[in-house]
Amino acid sequence: MKTAAIIVAAGRGTRAYGDIPKQWQMLDDRPVASHAMMRFAAHPAISQLVLVLHRDDLDTALWPREPAATVAIGGDTRAASVLAGLQVVDASIDHVLIHDAARPLVSIAMIDRILEALEDHTGAAPAIGVTDTLWHGAKGAVQGVQDREGLYRAQTPQGFQLAPLLAAHAASTGQETDDVAVARAAGLDVAIVAGDEDNIKITTSADFARAAKLMRQTMDIRCGNGYDVHRFGPGDHVWLCGVQIPHTRSLQGHSDADVGMHAVTDAIYGAVGKGDIGQHFPPTDPQWKGAESHIFLTHAVALAQSEGFSIGNVDCTLVCEHPKIGPHQDAMKAVMGAYMGVDSDRVSVKATTSERLGFTGREEGIAAIATVTLIKT
Repeated sequence: MKTAAIIVAAGRGTRAYGDIPKQWQMLDDRPVASHAMMRFAAHPAISQLVLVLHRDDLDTALWPREPAATVAIGGDTRAASVLAGLQVVDASIDHVLIHDAARPLVSIAMIDRILEALEDHTGAAPAIGVTDTLWHGAKGAVQGVQDREGLYRAQTPQGFQLAPLLAAHAASTGQETDDVAVARAAGLDVAIVAGDEDNIKITTSADFARAAKLMRQTMDIRCGNGYDVHRFGPGDHVWLCGVQIPHTRSLQGHSDADVGMHAVTDAIYGAVGKGDIGQHFPPTDPQWKGAESHIFLTHAVALAQSEGFSIGNVDCTLVCEHPKIGPHQDAMKAVMGAYMGVDSDRVSVKATTSERLGFTGREEGIAAIATVTLIKT
């Protein structure tokens, strides 16, 4: 099953404060909507990300271009905006998750709960049972008490099988306030899954401070380090951090012996406590003979993402006398970033010599040291 996530960001809400809609205002280091986009993009089950924009925002710098998303232009109502998003979903998609851009703290666990419920239901949505006493009031006075039995506070993302929801939206009045209402009006069943108190919707200026505090409390940051060595042998080039560099000799190994990429890969495995390259790709297995090292790197990245982590930054140091690394640094950063799905400015590749000491100083081989930071999304 393939799943698309639709981030609805076409609203004009400015109650939060400021001259621009709340979804484009900054929360820590990026716009509110960008936090939600990053969390869905990091989930291994999400095949497509759709961003629904207001027509006035399309040609502006307000909305983030990373992570990459299919863009749709929203309508005058939320229902119309969702329908616009549904209409650009790839034909191969089976399920959709529809999420408010103003909810930046959606968790991987909640996404998992919704996807699991969709295995047995046409729709599934998160909610939190009402526990406070509810009053009816008028003119500043209590007029009565509302029974709270069976009442829930609705959240997003709300998940559905694509085809039934698309048909439901096509037949709706267009005035429904969320997709559960659209689905219910069409007779679709919607399961309730456990919501999350941290999955707040930013509405007022005070919500920004609350969201920032929650982000600091719940942030899970992991660091890992990797170290690798390969000796020189016959050849006319070396592979370093995904770039082929002409040289008088080649590095020897079971794979392509890319010592830099190996060190980064092991650092990622280490950060999530999942061993090293040798455990996942044993050198005794002939299928990995001469394998390109990006196979190992992308496996480590996918494993980290399956655990709910995205890459914060990568720092790799190559230890060698020759070849010279400086002319190739930008290319290495770009290649490594592309394989890991991060901007190249989050990747550092640098080099040092060992002052002619040791095996690297004698030019018998090349060593690499890497450090990686992973952030729970």
